[in-house]
Amino acid sequence: MKSMFGRWFEEFTKGVTISHSLSKTVTESDATLFCLLTMNHHPLHLDAEYAKASQYGQRVVVGTYVFSLVVGLSVSDISGRAIANLNYEAIVHHAPVFIGDTLHAETTILHTRPSATKPDRGIVTVETRAYNQSNLLVLSFRRTLLVPRHEA
Repeated sequence: MKSMFGRWFEEFTKGVTISHSLSKTVTESDATLFCLLTMNHHPLHLDAEYAKASQYGQRVVVGTYVFSLVVGLSVSDISGRAIANLNYEAIVHHAPVFIGDTLHAETTILHTRPSATKPDRGIVTVETRAYNQSNLLVLSFRRTLLVPRHEA
């Protein structure tokens, strides 16, 4: 049974795909603030006139914001109970995200195993995929988490 926030190790089942209930429309404020906070001042992300001349014809949302947002969309279902995120890998930006796009995500459980050194926890590997409002795949990544066992 799923807890109110996150899952215990025993609640992860290999092969199961979880559709995350949260979605988020990327606003101009979101995109601009992230650029300012992270010192990414590339004009493709901030300058509408510059971006008009690009292959996209409009500003592109910074990929690291998209990644952070999608991780956040999955927290309540995947890492809410996690002791730690151990690894992120295979981060692929499949398509650009633009201001006004609405993102939703799903996560598939790839692998679970009890910790070899600590019996009160386990290791879970998942793959998360994010889609825009047209169901176009925009991002995918894998991550490995350290999750407490309910039995402990």
